[in-house]
Amino acid sequence: MGLIKELVLLPFAPVRGSGWVIGQVVQEAERIYYDPSTIRAELARLEEQLEAGEIDEEEFDRQEDELLDRLETGLRRSGATGNGTAR
Repeated sequence: MGLIKELVLLPFAPVRGSGWVIGQVVQEAERIYYDPSTIRAELARLEEQLEAGEIDEEEFDRQEDELLDRLETGLRRSGATGNGTAR
């Protein structure tokens, strides 16, 4: 039955393959987005912007809160997946 099913679904192979590729791209983008080292670098840049007067204290606080939320989520996710990246 498996062979017949595969033959019937063969015309949809490009769609299934595209779906897999899209899933892999999304997974990698999320890995980078929630990577603690990336977030820490963004926090450092944000602090530099504040010190240079490019942003005010209110904008700094808003963006810092967003980055810290992202960091917390990233640390929770890496701990939940058990991929060994949590320190």
